[in-house]
Amino acid sequence: MPAHPSRRALLALPLAACAPQIIPAGPPLADPALGEEALVMADGARLPMRAWLPEDPPRAVLLCLHGFNDSRNFMTEPAPALNKAGLVVYAYDQRGFGGAPHRGVWPGAETLAGDAAAAARLLKARHPDLPLFLLGESMGGAVLLLAATRPSPPPADGYVLLAPAVWGRVTMPGIMVGLLDLLAHTLPRVAVSSGVPGIMPTDNLAALRRMARDPLTIRETRVDTTKGLVDLMDDALAAAPRLGPGTPPVLLVYGARDQLVPPIATRALLERLPPAAPVRIAYYGDVHHMPLRDLRAPTVIGDILAWMDHPAAALPSGADGVGLAWARQVAG
Repeated sequence: MPAHPSRRALLALPLAACAPQIIPAGPPLADPALGEEALVMADGARLPMRAWLPEDPPRAVLLCLHGFNDSRNFMTEPAPALNKAGLVVYAYDQRGFGGAPHRGVWPGAETLAGDAAAAARLLKARHPDLPLFLLGESMGGAVLLLAATRPSPPPADGYVLLAPAVWGRVTMPGIMVGLLDLLAHTLPRVAVSSGVPGIMPTDNLAALRRMARDPLTIRETRVDTTKGLVDLMDDALAAAPRLGPGTPPVLLVYGARDQLVPPIATRALLERLPPAAPVRIAYYGDVHHMPLRDLRAPTVIGDILAWMDHPAAALPSGADGVGLAWARQVAG
């Protein structure tokens, strides 16, 4: 005898409760808008934003996207040096993070990329006569890989990808992939500590202490949100072949001491780039996962500033020469 419709619905409830949750952008209600302290997206979502302004007339604008469980405050340490060089620096809380809506819940890769493109268009409208560069750290870098390869990409003059999160399933141990997918479909809302013993994202202890005390930092991560991050990393890796000649210049920064994005993942990204991809690789032997907060941040910042002025010229530190040699190891 077939199950009664109401019984079927009741039987489906436990399965629905175990499904990974995603809260994407809602239907558009109005045009996106730019306030002094927040971006307002087309669906009405308010994304808190910080701005660091130079004292002298600016020469460029830098829109910055934070990493997983971080917030707009991730530019606190490097912003003064960037201001001194004449950059207007903006950073906003991406959906699900910081003070943005639905904190701790994954919004979906497409929503994150769409927000980045909308934010860039708003800032370009505010500063029409200044070059606009987009910078993304870790998860933020993965979001920019997607945004840059969308049918309607941001109006960017260049992209800076700091240790982009591209550790997708293709390079993860199979047991890790299987366990994550199992937990995401059985215990999706269980939250675990975001810290990993022995992992140092930066050697700047003062920056680590500031992050630990910052109420915007997420300290416990839901399993289904972690799955969302891995899905994003899969998508970012798949976007690499679309970084063709029409893409603005890209500076990819990676450190040998990165303990969060393993070399095999970054190598997988490089292997997928087309021959004409406008990507410059800066490889640092003593830099960690958060290059702009490391003790060697002044060197990395100097290279970024020089690259913004002359994307085809050699970097002052020589990290691009090291990066080219490292990339050739991949090609070989």
